Amino acid sequence: MSQADTLTRSVWPIRSLGLFRSELVTVLRRWRTLALLAVLAGVPVLIGIAVRIETGDGGSAGGGGGGGPAFVALITNNGLFLVFASLAATLPFFLPMAIGVVAGDAVAGEANAGTLRYLLVAPAGRTRLLVSKYASVLAFCLIGTLVVAVSALVTGALLFPLGDVTLLSGTTVPFSEGLLRALLVALVVAASLTGIAALGLFISTLTNSGIAAMATTVGLLITVQIVDTIPQLHAVQPYLFPHYWLSFADLVRDPVYWDEMRSNFQLQALYVAVFGSAAWARFTTRDILA
Repeated sequence: MSQADTLTRSVWPIRSLGLFRSELVTVLRRWRTLALLAVLAGVPVLIGIAVRIETGDGGSAGGGGGGGPAFVALITNNGLFLVFASLAATLPFFLPMAIGVVAGDAVAGEANAGTLRYLLVAPAGRTRLLVSKYASVLAFCLIGTLVVAVSALVTGALLFPLGDVTLLSGTTVPFSEGLLRALLVALVVAASLTGIAALGLFISTLTNSGIAAMATTVGLLITVQIVDTIPQLHAVQPYLFPHYWLSFADLVRDPVYWDEMRSNFQLQALYVAVFGSAAWARFTTRDILA
């Protein structure tokens, strides 16, 4: 290996990190992104206030509907459960919608604004640029999830008591362990969004219209969510990216059940591999400079 090749290989990670930082800053400085984060932060506040008003006269909060875990009914006993309830409430639509908007706009928005061709003029390379864009979307998955979790934790602490946590299985653990489980739940939820992030990025490489890419990604999200609720289509439901999203509830049990979470991670990895490869194949062969 020549000295020039060695130097190039050593500089590549540094340039990639700088490109990722630039992409993430660009995403977070958009007013649309800030509005999405504000909506995500507001959902736990609304849930907390609604539960507080409902239980203000000594009544009990309603349980989790739709066969999901009854996190809402446990909020009045411990404000930490507002974190779990808020993630369960935002995961079916609000969080993935925000990810779909950011991912759908990643390439198509730049192409529509005319800035994508200038990025490619710089010595970044299409593969490194695409990887940086996907990494920035993944970072937003984590940021969006943590915004919900932190907002819920603060709201829960202000409106409800905190203390030892009684898990869904009936076991009581210290608050510190409950807080650790809440962090793990947030990480699992963020990992659950990697599949739709890859799908949105692929769609973004197919068009020069950011609005079209965002609308298509969100439309597919809604369609897949509907398909996942139709009993007659049970044969295909285990292959739909949102099917195991609520498996994070198994982290609030003792012992923790890993089977559905493992299936969730494997399914998300499959979507990332398939649609990530498709996005790379499309982006590296696309005539962007024309």
